[in-house]
Amino acid sequence: MKKLITLLILLVVIAIAVYAGSPYYSAYQLKNAYDAKDGATIAAAIDYEQVRPSVQTQLTSKFANTMTQYPLVAELGGEPLTQAANGFITQAVDGAITPQNIEKLINTQGQANTATKELAAAWAISSNQVDLKNLIQDLIIHRGDVNAVVKNQMQQIMEKQAAELGQQVAQGTDSNKPTLSYCGINCFTISGQVKGYPLTIMMVREGLIDWKIVDVILP
Repeated sequence: MKKLITLLILLVVIAIAVYAGSPYYSAYQLKNAYDAKDGATIAAAIDYEQVRPSVQTQLTSKFANTMTQYPLVAELGGEPLTQAANGFITQAVDGAITPQNIEKLINTQGQANTATKELAAAWAISSNQVDLKNLIQDLIIHRGDVNAVVKNQMQQIMEKQAAELGQQVAQGTDSNKPTLSYCGINCFTISGQVKGYPLTIMMVREGLIDWKIVDVILP
C-alpha cells in the first residue's frame, strides 16, 4: 500500500513538473529552431490571427502618439496623413507576418526582403524614428492636393528608412540568454534582443503542455 501511495505521489510530482516546465521546454525548442535556421518550426508555433492585429494596433497607436508631437504636420496633413500611414502599416504587417515570410526570415537569419523592410519602415514611422517635419514644406506648397503629397512623401520616407533598417537588422545581435517568465498560469513570456531589437514574445497554453505564440510586443 505504501509503495502504491509513493508511486502515486511520484506521478503527481512528475505531472506537475511537466505541466509547469512545459513553457520552458517550448522556449528551448524555439531557441534551438532559431539557431538551426529552422523557420518551419517557428512559423508553425505562431497564432497569426492574434499576432497580426496586435502588431497593427501597436504600430497605429504609436503613430497616433507620434503625431501629437508634430501639431503642424497633423494640422496640414490631417486625415490623409493618418490614412496613408495606417494603410501602409496594415499592408506591411499583413505582408510580413505570414507563415511563408516568417519561415523565410528565420531560414535566412534576418536577411532583409521586401516584406521585412516594409515592416521595419512601418515600425520606424510609427515610433518617431524619422523626421516628419520634412512633410511641412510640401504640404504647404501643394495645399490643393494634400492626399497626393502625403502619400508621395510617406512612401519616400518609408523606402529610405526600410533600406537603413534592413541593413541594421542584418548587422544586429541576438540575446544569448533570453528572459523567461510566467505571466499567468496559462501565459508565458520570452524577452530578449533579436537582431539588435528588444522584443517580448507572449505564449499561451494549448491543452496541458503545448504552447502557442499569440503576441509580439514591440519596443
